[in-house]
Amino acid sequence: MPPKYAQLVQALQRRIESGTYQPGSLLPSEHQLIAEFGVSRPTVVAALRVLREQGWIESQQGKGRFVRGRPAMAAVESNRRGQAYLTNPETGSPGELVEAGTVALPNRVATLLDAQPKSRAFLRRRLVTRDGEPTELVSLWLPLELSEGTDLTSGEPLPQGIREHLQARKGVRFDHIVEQITARMPTAGEAKQLGMPKSVPLLAVFGAVRDASGRPLVVVEVLLPADRHELEDAYPVT
Repeated sequence: MPPKYAQLVQALQRRIESGTYQPGSLLPSEHQLIAEFGVSRPTVVAALRVLREQGWIESQQGKGRFVRGRPAMAAVESNRRGQAYLTNPETGSPGELVEAGTVALPNRVATLLDAQPKSRAFLRRRLVTRDGEPTELVSLWLPLELSEGTDLTSGEPLPQGIREHLQARKGVRFDHIVEQITARMPTAGEAKQLGMPKSVPLLAVFGAVRDASGRPLVVVEVLLPADRHELEDAYPVT
């Protein structure tokens, strides 16, 4: 189950999207939210901070917090490949597990995990397909101690998202993702797996997941043939 502040964020987002809280209207006060939802003040403060940072609400000194509406950022969150893989069940996307085990970390992934290059870590890699054709190669890298006692070594697709699974099994809390996007030519093995010409570049999306203290937990790498995908994002102009 998500932490209480995240549950409150979701509840308030639903009210904004449904029109219960209209754009431009005054959001209920902290005291009103505490009384209605039966949560503590720190929970309400944390939820309101998230909504403000994401652009759902804005604060006006001496007046309170006002509803802005569904932000443009939220409309494209589902297009963020790393986040989608971490939150969506594997059973929801056709594909096959192509690798699961202990490997030496590549330099870039080691840097994102604050680990030594070539040190050992756990890798779970899936080839995702759509309409029977391979579309992306998704790799999940995490420290060995974080993989122990999980189902990540299983050859079966997980019925829950990676985030939910690790939270339930290991008690870790994902807080934010630092994303990097690069382009490179595919290796012979990647080109074969993805059914793409060796002359077509790959888009490589790296998402480094960290907890609230900034400690790296997981790195997800999504490889996308550049001739089949485009990446879109949106952000508020401040």
